[in-house]
Amino acid sequence: MNNGYLTRRTQGNDIFDVFDNFFKPMFYDDMHDMRTDIREAEGGYVLEIEMPGFRKEEISVSLEDGYLTVSGERGAKEQKYLRKEIKESFRRSYYVGEVAEEDIKAKYEDGILTLTVPKKEPKKPAVHTIRVD
Repeated sequence: MNNGYLTRRTQGNDIFDVFDNFFKPMFYDDMHDMRTDIREAEGGYVLEIEMPGFRKEEISVSLEDGYLTVSGERGAKEQKYLRKEIKESFRRSYYVGEVAEEDIKAKYEDGILTLTVPKKEPKKPAVHTIRVD
């Protein structure tokens, strides 16, 4: 089983289970639950984020201080579980810089949230001439 970090398994050797559980809080985080592909496209970037099992109404995308934050929260089911591994909520942020929210496009289809973020033209540094006396 891969818990989002490198693990070694040898048949019949459960000693690694002890190490996996001990180190999990240090090396594992929720970002592995929202796997993301980021690719460059003409005029921008495309983020494809896995969010299987969510309905469009359960997904939120916000932009604040250059960070694009994607979150999803399912309605909690009032049931008694013997084991619960499916998370009810996820959250992850991506730094996109100074982009206007109306320029970001979002589409959710077949468990994949696709965000298109335009490239921002880099500012050319202003050149000022200093008079030498």
